Amino acid sequence: MNRALGVAAVLALLASGCASRGTVSRLAADVERLRTDLTALRASQETTARDVTRARNDLAGLDARLADTRAGVRTAGEEIVTLSRRLQAAEAAIGEARARVQALATPPAPAAPRPAPAPERSRREPPAARLAGPEQAYAAALAAFRAREHGQAVLDLLDFLAKYPRHPLAANAQYWIGEAYYVQHDYRQALVEFERVLEHGEGKAADALLKIGLCYLNLRDARRAHQAWMRVLSEYPRAEAAGKARVFLRTHAARRR
Repeated sequence: MNRALGVAAVLALLASGCASRGTVSRLAADVERLRTDLTALRASQETTARDVTRARNDLAGLDARLADTRAGVRTAGEEIVTLSRRLQAAEAAIGEARARVQALATPPAPAAPRPAPAPERSRREPPAARLAGPEQAYAAALAAFRAREHGQAVLDLLDFLAKYPRHPLAANAQYWIGEAYYVQHDYRQALVEFERVLEHGEGKAADALLKIGLCYLNLRDARRAHQAWMRVLSEYPRAEAAGKARVFLRTHAARRR
C-alpha cells in the first residue's frame, strides 16, 4: 500500500510537469525510509510482546515461590513451638531426676535441737523452711513447681538461695525461678532471672543461655536470640544444650528466609 501511494505521488507530479528527476529520487528515498522505519517498528513491537510474556511468566514463578516460603515460615513456627514445649518437659524431668539423685547421694544433716516456734510464726513459714536440710528444701520447691504452684515455688527457691547462696544447687534454684516466670509467659522477668543464673558459674549457664534465647524470641528480638544461642555453641560446645541451640538456629534461619 505504501509503495502504491509513493508511485501515485510520483506519477501525479510527473503528470503535472512540476516534478524533476531529483524530486522523484527524494520521494523514492523517503518512501524507502518510511518502509524501513515501519519494519523496525514492527520488530520492536514483537520484541516488546515477547518481553511482556516473559515478565508475566517470571511473575507467576515468583508468586509460586512466595507461597512456598510462606508455607515454610508457618511450618517453622509450629516446629519452634513444639520444640519449646518438649524442651520445657525435658528440663523439668531432668531437674527432677537430678534432685532425686542428689537427695539420695547426700545424707541428711543431723537436726540440731531447737526450741519449738510459736504457732502463728510456724504457719507463716514456707514449707521449705521447715525441712531439715538444703537438699530437702530444694526438692520441696521443685515439687511446688511441678504441681504448678509457681508463686509458692518462687518463694521457696528464693528462701533456699537466701539460706544457702553458695550451695551447689544454688544455680539450679535460680534457673527454676526463671522457669517459673517463663511458663507463666512473663518473658521479661524470666529473662532477668535466667541472666542471674550466669552469676553462679558454669553449672547451668548453657541451659540458661538457651532459655535466654527463647525469651528474646518471644519478645520479638530475633537478633539477641541468635546471639544467645551462638554463645551456647561457642562457650559450651559439648553441653547437651548445644544440640538444642543448633536446632533453634537452623529453625530460626529457615524462618527468616
